[in-house]
Amino acid sequence: MAPGIITLAPADTAAAPATGTAPRYSSALASLTVLFFMMGFITCLNDILIPYLKAIFQLSYTQANLINLCFFGAYFVMGIPAGRVVQRLGYKGGMLLGFVVAALGCFLFYPAADSHSYPLFLGALFVLATGVVLLQVAGNPYVAVLGPARSAPARLTLTQAFNSLGTTVAPLLGSALILSRLPDLDAARAAEAIDVRAVQVPYLCIGAVLIVISVLLGLMKLPVIQHEEGAEDHAGRRAWHYRHLVLGMVGIFAYVGGEVAIGSHIVSYLGLSDVMNLSPKAAGEQIAYYWGGAMVGRFIGAYVLNKFNPGRMLALNAVGAVLLLVVSMLTRGELAMWALLAVGLMNSIMFATIFTLAVAGLGRHTSAASGLLNVAIVGGAVVPMLFGLVADAASLRLALLLPVVCYLYIMWYGLQGHVRRTA
Repeated sequence: MAPGIITLAPADTAAAPATGTAPRYSSALASLTVLFFMMGFITCLNDILIPYLKAIFQLSYTQANLINLCFFGAYFVMGIPAGRVVQRLGYKGGMLLGFVVAALGCFLFYPAADSHSYPLFLGALFVLATGVVLLQVAGNPYVAVLGPARSAPARLTLTQAFNSLGTTVAPLLGSALILSRLPDLDAARAAEAIDVRAVQVPYLCIGAVLIVISVLLGLMKLPVIQHEEGAEDHAGRRAWHYRHLVLGMVGIFAYVGGEVAIGSHIVSYLGLSDVMNLSPKAAGEQIAYYWGGAMVGRFIGAYVLNKFNPGRMLALNAVGAVLLLVVSMLTRGELAMWALLAVGLMNSIMFATIFTLAVAGLGRHTSAASGLLNVAIVGGAVVPMLFGLVADAASLRLALLLPVVCYLYIMWYGLQGHVRRTA
């Protein structure tokens, strides 16, 4: 049997064609698109929450980025436990539990808003993020192994495109429902009647949708995946013993950190007088172009990654991101805005390609590797915090150097770092 080959459980094997060809997974992949859409939608709402709560509670950039610290810090705290949960419950069980926990986090926004407490908002975000961690740990490797290994980057990129659809829709709804309240903020402060309840209804609705999805997913029959031991599954070896996985963790850390640092500060960046001087609502609507570029790029990448070397495509996109950031830093007005928003297009294939290159050939270690890679998503907490510190000490423009460093590492991983060797 080929190294790292993945087979269906006996109950599902019977459904395979008599000719011995691989079973079709299109229906399972189609059902998972809803999961990826909701993960993107929930995560991107942080880009709306940050400027809103920053204004409501009069926070510095560093304090506002505690939102990212709590949300993405959950990946660091819960990534490995989530991997163990998925190993015990299976991919489907992990996804079901993830939806329920995420819904609970959404419901906690109601008492947080009633109490006008920023720490309670952060606690609710941590619970919500814990559910998203479970969804990520179960969903990403499930898509990666649900079919031929050679097409895994394209397959995960395609499902990630629906993740980007969620991130494109979220800023538009969030700007209309949440950021539209900011123009009257000064009057509200004067009357000592600051209203943070604008977030209650949206998050209650999201929680209800998550519960409905979990019920529907529970009724579905998804293929059961079993990992066979392959040539690389040596006795005593653990997932972190593989060099390309460890370096892939750094790649995920850099990618998520750079992407979130940019997305979380687009509203503030476009509000600068030497960029576009936009209102929070108008700037929030522009975030859709950032995430929409990622969506378009992922649909294109699902085709391109089947034709070209994934590592080289990853490096090429990273170079493009660096060039666009440098252009934005050195220019003003619309050019500075569109150069920054276009980085979303370069981000498009990065997560899926890094992830699939990092878990390639790991066989039975795939679940554990997924947990480790999700721990690395803590980059979305660390890099934005550093970004905020630089922005407070110097400027938002200078802070863009941090994502530049992140993308330079991703370029190296695409060219050299993903080559399989023992760590």
